[in-house]
Amino acid sequence: MLPSVFSLLLLLVLKAPLNGWASKPPRVFLSYRDLMESRSARSFSFGFNTSDYRILLLDQDQDRMYVGSRDYLLSLDLGNINREPLIIHWPAPLNRHKECLMAGRGRADECYNYMRVIQPLNRTHLYACGTGAYQPQCALVYRGWRSEDYVFRIVSGSLESGKGRSPYDPKQENMAVMIDGVLYAGVQVDYMGTDAALFRTMGHKLPIRSEQYDSRWLNEPLFVGSLVVSESSFKEDDKLYVLFRERSLEGENGPAMLSRIARVCLNDEGGLRSLVGKWTSFLKARLVCSVIGQDGVETSFDQLRDIFIRPTQDKHNPLIYGVFTTLGSVFRGSAVCVYSLADVRAVFNGPFAHKEGHGYQMTAYTGKTPYPRPGACAGGFSVPGIRSSKHFGEDVLRFVRTHPLMYSSVYPVNRRPLLVLSDASYTYTSIAVDRVPAADGEYTVLFLGTDRGTVQKVMILPKGDNETEGLVLEEVEVFRVPSPIKNLRISSKRHQLYVSSDAGLTQLSLHRCSGYGDSCADCCLARDPYCAWDGKACARYTPSPTRRSRRQDVKNGDPLRQCRGYNTKVDRGVSERLQIGVEGGSVFLQCDTHSPLESVTWLLQREGSQHRREVRHTTDNTDPHHLTLPFTV
Repeated sequence: MLPSVFSLLLLLVLKAPLNGWASKPPRVFLSYRDLMESRSARSFSFGFNTSDYRILLLDQDQDRMYVGSRDYLLSLDLGNINREPLIIHWPAPLNRHKECLMAGRGRADECYNYMRVIQPLNRTHLYACGTGAYQPQCALVYRGWRSEDYVFRIVSGSLESGKGRSPYDPKQENMAVMIDGVLYAGVQVDYMGTDAALFRTMGHKLPIRSEQYDSRWLNEPLFVGSLVVSESSFKEDDKLYVLFRERSLEGENGPAMLSRIARVCLNDEGGLRSLVGKWTSFLKARLVCSVIGQDGVETSFDQLRDIFIRPTQDKHNPLIYGVFTTLGSVFRGSAVCVYSLADVRAVFNGPFAHKEGHGYQMTAYTGKTPYPRPGACAGGFSVPGIRSSKHFGEDVLRFVRTHPLMYSSVYPVNRRPLLVLSDASYTYTSIAVDRVPAADGEYTVLFLGTDRGTVQKVMILPKGDNETEGLVLEEVEVFRVPSPIKNLRISSKRHQLYVSSDAGLTQLSLHRCSGYGDSCADCCLARDPYCAWDGKACARYTPSPTRRSRRQDVKNGDPLRQCRGYNTKVDRGVSERLQIGVEGGSVFLQCDTHSPLESVTWLLQREGSQHRREVRHTTDNTDPHHLTLPFTV
């Protein structure tokens, strides 16, 4: 008697599961070779013996990017960084180079002129500084009125000392920003690197610095970045915020590195008798970036590495994105935290920190606070009657000098990190942020540089009340020889990302839509807000009133709903296959996916039945892409 024969309809469903941790595999990984073959990137080749392409300045008005490296200043075309670059060779003087070597400073190639400051002075000139083989020097650089002028040279006779503007040691981290012709710099001031300060020099304002050799103000700081904010309609309230990390002495367990945000008033003129030539408005607060584990233990990411400032509709309240890492050797991780300047401002308006009692523990100051409130700007909204900081009373200056730290800490939006990277062999080093319009809303996309020389593109997906998830869309190797990423810059005008490291410079497009696959389902499952299915290919999405021929679902990544109606070749979202089986036998099923973000679910439907049930894997085969299904009636 012949065994009975029957048929089964097997429905294969592909879906993209939510991914909340950036340490999971990316949707697409591109090696350096793959990236170059995609024709979506350019690597800058510099024929001279140089390195350390750390300083990047984008000028989208002139369509140029200015780069500082070892002994060279570069002016590059934003559209094509290899198109006729303008080059200034600026080495340290030969005698200074020899003196540096004789002093024993040449073991790690320190005895060169490493560019550490490039800032726009006006429409036609830049101000640039370098380490000068442990003798910092600065100069004016003429760049012309327009990029078409094709001019780039150091102004004759403009060379001057860079003390208080550029570090001596190229390994030291510094910060510099030019505001109305005045340079503000966070820098080590002396040769030995023992005097760190927030300096104001140049221009029409009086030179001002932080208190010298006072650990309450700055204690071995490493400067990261800054932002300038108009706090109100009064120009007198304009402030500079500086972000850094430093060694803290307020903890119960001894010194620890903590992240800080400090602020000063731009119109600060110093004190009259006390704090002469010193900031009278300097205050600082701790930045907290931490996560509570399932065991209730809090893991803190205390090492601020890089920041990105994203403007909002309220110009007084931009968002601060920060990349943080851990310091310990037991746990190695990274996190991205986002801070609202409104929350920062609330901390600076709160209680001051004060040491008192047994063991001089840090507590909130409860005594009488002098008027005007320490840290306020003279002539501003809160201090209308006092036109200059030189008119502040001695009680105000004395309080500022001894109480620069705020008692409360600044916590991130929703009091949790936006993204956490854990259990990974690498850490994040740098960040750039883009806001991308899509068919179903506007999304935040993070570009994150790593210490293994790659850049990840991570889309932040809203997940409910004050919760988000991170989807790693892409990871690319951006240099032929892997090198930790130093800086990321985005040109919204050019839709390009610029990446620098010690090894070089790479320019790449913000999207590579064709890399997701050649079907509607591939494009939809990618959930990349830059990309949409246009009926023929996965291509860049641009907002358009005609959406019928465009398929994009960033929020859900649902090809079932988006990709119906296209031919079988491009309709991989739902695939139906009729399989004939013999009772008592078995059949081997296989499904190939294109991404680690896709999951496979096997559904079985008997002939003549409308009911479908999920088929689980057999005990000896747990690979979801393959299934051995026994046929039994």
